Amino acid sequence: MPRVLLVAATTGYQTRVFADAARRLGYDLILATDRCHVLEDPWGDRAIPVRFEDPDGARDVLAANGPFDAIIPVADRPTLLAALAAEALHVPHNPPASVIACHDKFLARQLFKAARLPVPEFFRVSLDEGPRAAADKATYPCVLKPLGLSASRGVIRTNNVVEFVAAFERIKTILGGVDILMLGEEHNRYIQFETYIEGREFALEGLLTGGKLHVFAIFDKPDPLEGPFFEETTYVTPSREGKETEQALIAATQTAVRALGLVRGPIHAEMRLNSHGVWMLEVAARPIGGLCARALRFNDGISLEELILRHAVGEDVSAVRLDGPSTGVMMIPIPNGGVYQGVQGVETASAVPDIEQVIITAKEGQKILPLPEGASYLGFIFARGASAHLVEQALRKAHACLEFDIATALPVMKR
Repeated sequence: MPRVLLVAATTGYQTRVFADAARRLGYDLILATDRCHVLEDPWGDRAIPVRFEDPDGARDVLAANGPFDAIIPVADRPTLLAALAAEALHVPHNPPASVIACHDKFLARQLFKAARLPVPEFFRVSLDEGPRAAADKATYPCVLKPLGLSASRGVIRTNNVVEFVAAFERIKTILGGVDILMLGEEHNRYIQFETYIEGREFALEGLLTGGKLHVFAIFDKPDPLEGPFFEETTYVTPSREGKETEQALIAATQTAVRALGLVRGPIHAEMRLNSHGVWMLEVAARPIGGLCARALRFNDGISLEELILRHAVGEDVSAVRLDGPSTGVMMIPIPNGGVYQGVQGVETASAVPDIEQVIITAKEGQKILPLPEGASYLGFIFARGASAHLVEQALRKAHACLEFDIATALPVMKR
């Protein structure tokens, strides 16, 4: 029975899916998480408590609980700890330096540039330095972004000096939040400037074996992501682009993976395409996040999580193919901040042709925030149909059926 360590954040949706897949496969799956005690116990055993903000200490804790046949991270924060633990236990994995590069947009841009990938003009600015000098130096339009946050949190397009200064201060406030400060990450002391990249956006899901990329899916992102914020909503696969474009996206991803030093396990890549080529936005050393992996179903109903588990213990999964003909997911955006009260129209949305499932993840009474401050969605809509066009159409029609009740959050009054 292979013994597999899953390093996951406490709020990760995928932990239970991995647990179910491991049971079916007969694997002994051990969870390491940033809980000091277990609130849920999907494996019937206590999880290993670790502190992500202390990766070296957490590595020693995991090493003491070995051996493991494989180590898998879920979400961005656990990737460094997983790599450190794998190095200590001599488990095949990505080098720690490679996952550090994935999690630092400034370092990743430097490596992409050295690999001769197209990169925008970029530089980073210390929070202590402030925005004024950088705003005068910048070319417009441009994008400001924190170095270590994901899901477009804190990413803002600006078109002039005034907008640059306002965006800088807004991102600085986000980085000053307790949830960010407690991470103790040095790169969160900087904001990155990049010239705005025109073009359509895509995502790629794959697995690495010995540094070689095996592609599972290329997603179109049909929404125009032009700013000022860049909330990702709709993913549809297969891509409606031709083979030549698909090969260009794959080739650029393989080059980016090599530049970062990634060699093994799942990757999720984001890129833009225009007349100048493929511009890599980022590559993450983990699978697609949240519940979105449910949009990917393979031969005989195999899930992405099961494929990752099988690959992690050394099985060749290159013959597995994505079920078609087309599938997609909409991450339901948050229209405005406030307190979530409920939703109407779920049954109507679920009855739309080609819709497989509507899942609302927001909880009644939960305070929610849209981008750029927010870091979550209201839920997910999944569709499967005869073509990418029909899948996209179904997702939009289902979304239009939903009516969300979000109450304005009252400010706290101090006496």
